[in-house]
Amino acid sequence: MTLYQIKPAFQALLRPLMFWLHKKSVTANHITLAAMALSFVTGAVLVIFPRPEYFILLPGVLFVRMALNALDGMLARECNQQSRLGAILNESGDILSDLALYLPFMLLPGSNGLMVMVMLFCAVMTEFCGVLAQTINGVRSYAGPLGKSDRALVFGAWGLALTFWPQLVQWSNVLWGVATLLLIWTVINRCKSALREEGVK
Repeated sequence: MTLYQIKPAFQALLRPLMFWLHKKSVTANHITLAAMALSFVTGAVLVIFPRPEYFILLPGVLFVRMALNALDGMLARECNQQSRLGAILNESGDILSDLALYLPFMLLPGSNGLMVMVMLFCAVMTEFCGVLAQTINGVRSYAGPLGKSDRALVFGAWGLALTFWPQLVQWSNVLWGVATLLLIWTVINRCKSALREEGVK
């Protein structure tokens, strides 16, 4: 079970906004670039001010980014805006945005920078394996347990928790370790998904 499974309901809520954006000549690529810019600006703020209370930015920004990611896909599919450039921006933008938003975790008091780097490497690998599945059988894998949306929920909740209970920062490395294990599990599941869909045992 991952948050990706509730995506259709989320998209239904956003569809009126999608039609409004389309009428205003806003394209899927515009939305993708806006999501990247939001992530980079937020990441820069957290690097400059690496204090636990500033991570209150994460929940709101991650939710807005999730909405923007849903909108760019809907505009591309439903408004005939699919393009090769859009596909490149979408996949690379997700990875770069994740790095921009989560790298500041390294600067939290007591945070193990190496653990954060390993965790983010595993996050990148989950997306790589999702795309790899698509090259094998034409189906992008979104298998969990810690896909992009699930990461947003976990790290957004952690940012919120740190705001109200800064003393929890001492448990950050535990979270990085658990998240890394779940990301490795996600990588394995996405590879299995590709093989299973292809009929390879």
